Amino acid sequence: MNDVKVLIQRHKRLLAAGAAAGIVLFGLGAFALVPHSGQVQKLDAVTATGEQPIQMASLDDSKAPRLLENGAPFSFADLVERVSPAVVTINVEEEVKSPDASQLQGLPPQFRQFFGDPNGGGGQAQPRRATSVGSGFIVSKDGLVVTNNHVVDGAKKITVKLPDGRSFEGKLLGTDPLTDVALVKINSPKPLPSVEFGDDHQLRVGDWVVAVGNPFGLSNTVTAGIVSSIGRAIGNGPYTDFIQIDAPINRGNSGGPTFDLRGQVIGMNSMIFSPSGGSVGIGFAIPASIIHDVVNQLITKGHVTRGWLGVQIQSITPEIASSLGMDDPKGAIVANVVPGSPAAKAGLVQGDIVVALNNKQIEDSRDLTRRVASLPVDSKATFTVNRQGSVKTLTATITARGEDKVASNDAGPSKGAEIEPRQASVMGLGLSALTPDVRRTFNVDDGASGVLITKVDPNSDAAQNGVQPGDILVSVSRAPVRTPADVQAQVNAAKTAGRKSVLLLVNGQGGQLYFTSDLDQT
Repeated sequence: MNDVKVLIQRHKRLLAAGAAAGIVLFGLGAFALVPHSGQVQKLDAVTATGEQPIQMASLDDSKAPRLLENGAPFSFADLVERVSPAVVTINVEEEVKSPDASQLQGLPPQFRQFFGDPNGGGGQAQPRRATSVGSGFIVSKDGLVVTNNHVVDGAKKITVKLPDGRSFEGKLLGTDPLTDVALVKINSPKPLPSVEFGDDHQLRVGDWVVAVGNPFGLSNTVTAGIVSSIGRAIGNGPYTDFIQIDAPINRGNSGGPTFDLRGQVIGMNSMIFSPSGGSVGIGFAIPASIIHDVVNQLITKGHVTRGWLGVQIQSITPEIASSLGMDDPKGAIVANVVPGSPAAKAGLVQGDIVVALNNKQIEDSRDLTRRVASLPVDSKATFTVNRQGSVKTLTATITARGEDKVASNDAGPSKGAEIEPRQASVMGLGLSALTPDVRRTFNVDDGASGVLITKVDPNSDAAQNGVQPGDILVSVSRAPVRTPADVQAQVNAAKTAGRKSVLLLVNGQGGQLYFTSDLDQT
């Protein structure tokens, strides 16, 4: 009994000491109480190579650490000891142009030397050298190094430093700015330590991850945390859905790997979400599957090629699904088809809803964009579409995407002087048939068809979606309209069917856009 009292008193003293230090003790674990302090920031920081493609690692549970060792919480030490020799520091030298005389105008001469004008006068802008530091990781024993494109962008010289102190000059083999991936080659007389790509598709929210890199230039810093979200779209292009992690990463971690408990690379640290520039526990890693595909294209071709279908698409929102009588808001609706494109040749038309690609369901427009981009050039792909309630299967031959290939509408109308609508307004829109006089007034191309929008109620759904006078209403409920009477007929039909909204397709300055409009506005 006395022993129990002693243990209780000792436990009370530990709790009191922990509380005073800002730490709460729970059994064997200790949890630090750290006060929390929002824009997404990038972390600071050719020809085919003939190299062999990088292989994905096989899943081997024997490499994973045990959850408990001798009754104590597990350690990441064995994992870190195995993988950290392949995590490198990347030093980049770049040429930065100093401000010219016009940019320094109004600045006192005695201060101009601090902005690249040593004479304090009006000389020409002089280039100067700047250095930055990032991270990377070796993926082959012959010296292929993966990092972020933004780490090496504009580099005049790349130096790769290993944890053992060795340094090598790096040669940039290729980059893919759209996914922020770059591939660098270093040459060593001896085989180099390397790491393997794992399968990020096996990740689940809550899984442990370990990040290794060089935050603020502090080489081989290790942090751990969990996967806090999967499939994050943060506005960094259509080809990457990020893995969100809470393992602390900071400036300089860019290009460094994120490992799973097998010691396999499941992501590359690229961005943080922070109001101050430092870690607040929200970081973003590029999935390993995307990096792997990009790296192998850079190895074999020296550049990245993506498949192109030739459509302008939108996701199916719950509002659009409701207006079309769909139970499940899945798929992507075709807003425009580029003439002569693979989509046009396959028979896709405006208003089609793409629900599957090669018999696999399409979630939304981003899903369709990524999957089409991953298709090999000249391959055939099968698209399942919903067209006015009937299901069709279409086959398209995918071509290479060029940066100048944009599914936009080149026949968009120019804005002109406002005229009175010839008929009553519908859903907050003033409408007019495209007569020859109207076409001339609004400078509408002779090939354009639809109903001209002459007025937009600022409180309408159309105004909320950016519709302006001079835009053209192309269809209502996916049915083409030619006159204001056609529009009114489709609205009446939707009301009769008991729908609360209708789907509109408008051709404007920014291309063609689907949106829903509440029928109560009529």
